[in-house]
Amino acid sequence: MEFQAVNVLDATSLISTFGLIGILAIIFAETGLLVGFFFPGDSMLFLAGVAASSSAEEIVGTSISLPWLLLGAPVCAIAGAQFGHFLGARYGTKMFSKPDSKLFKAEYVTKAEQYFEKFGPAKAVLLARFIPIVRTFLNPVAGVLEMPARTFFLWNVIGGLVWTDGIILLGYKLGDTIGSSIDKYLLPGVFVIVLISVLPIIIEVVRSKREAKREAASSGN
Repeated sequence: MEFQAVNVLDATSLISTFGLIGILAIIFAETGLLVGFFFPGDSMLFLAGVAASSSAEEIVGTSISLPWLLLGAPVCAIAGAQFGHFLGARYGTKMFSKPDSKLFKAEYVTKAEQYFEKFGPAKAVLLARFIPIVRTFLNPVAGVLEMPARTFFLWNVIGGLVWTDGIILLGYKLGDTIGSSIDKYLLPGVFVIVLISVLPIIIEVVRSKREAKREAASSGN
């Protein structure tokens, strides 16, 4: 049997090599384990949807069950985030005390803390799902900052469902509608996903700036 090298940064390579089980494991790792932040979660979910469509074999090289994908992906995303929250609540800031390396940077934790403080616990947990790196580190940060478990679980479930199944269904729909020519739309499709991921943050930043200007104007009067 011939084995090909797997590129862990390439979603197509990951899906064609490991299939459904690999996708679910990566989703859990990216959302629950600090070492999983470098995985291409968004593009992988999009291509997983394509792998469940009629264009699966031609584009991705393997076919995946859509029902199992739609069920397993959010379950693993939710479970991973819950595990990250547990680790943060259990071990506290010492989880982030190790020095910078090629994989870990203290700035990742700082960025997650900034989102948590800027948008509040509920919005931060929801929006973080769509932001690479932040979605990995915000969960343990929420635990360290003692976000109530019930509140975290509620927004974790909502965010996990919207993030996973939303992107999967987009890839599935495009794969079925466009067919073999979807190959031309893969990069634009990933770009749209990135744009959608960043859009909520842009909206919140603009809204925060407007509110700050209103408060400044009110205090000036």
